[in-house]
This record gives sequence, C-alpha cells and structure tokens, in this order.
Amino acid sequence: METLQKEFAQIVKENKSTIYTVCYMFSGDSEEVDDLFQEVLVNLWKGFDSFMGHSNIRTWIYRIALNTCISLNRKKKLKTIPLSMDVNLFEDSDEDTKQIKLLHDRINKLGPFDKAIVLLWLENISYDEIGAIVGISTQNVASRLFRIKEKLKNM
Repeated sequence: METLQKEFAQIVKENKSTIYTVCYMFSGDSEEVDDLFQEVLVNLWKGFDSFMGHSNIRTWIYRIALNTCISLNRKKKLKTIPLSMDVNLFEDSDEDTKQIKLLHDRINKLGPFDKAIVLLWLENISYDEIGAIVGISTQNVASRLFRIKEKLKNM
C-alpha cells in the first residue's frame, strides 16, 4: 500500500500543472479551482489501483480531470478543504496574464465538451489523443476544433 501511495504521489507531482490547468479552465475563482483540483485528486486516487497502465497515464489523468470538472461544474456543490497551489493566475497583472484571462473568459463561454476539447488542443495534445480522451474520432476532433476556433474569433 505504501508503494502505491508513493507512486501516486509521484504521478501527481509530475502532472500537477496539467490537473491545475484543467481545473482553471472550468472555474472563475481561485477557491473553486482549488476545490476542483482536490476533487480530481480524490477521483484519481479512487481509480488508481484499477488503472495501473491500461492506457497512457496522461490520457487517463486528462479524462479523469475533465470528467470531474464537467460533472462538478454541473452540480456546483463543492465541499472540500482548500489546497495550496504554487501558481496563482488570479493575482498576476502583467500583459501575458491579461491575455490568458481574456482567453479564459472566451473559452468559459463555450459548452463543457467544447471547453474540454479546446483545453486539450491548447495543451498541444494530438488530435488522436484528444479523441481518445473525450471519446470521439480524430476527424470529429478536427471539425469541432475548427468550429470552436470560429466561435472564439467571433466573440
């Protein structure tokens, strides 16, 4: 059990920024991002012993993180203990952060499924892997991304 915990802790450490990025894309305030992050960790832990290499670890983490955020975004009933993060995009005020906030605001207007796809695309994940994560074909990923980009341009 202790080895499993150490392995899980290492995986979380290596993928902390990925998980945080997914959570950030589904929330407008830092406390809720922290709540989402913690809930993702709980769900990752619950499924960790059954995962054990059945797919790519990154694909599995994205799938759990996205499904958790989409589900909780629908419910908006988060009851967790705050988790401290090293990054705080809510307080920075330089030009890059302003651009990130503008993009976040536009993406936040998209539906949850489109939001998930554009997030994965922004993380430079291949169309094949995006399709595997969200459960659609590579061709469908390409056409949805084209439509999403058009929506974002017109906002």
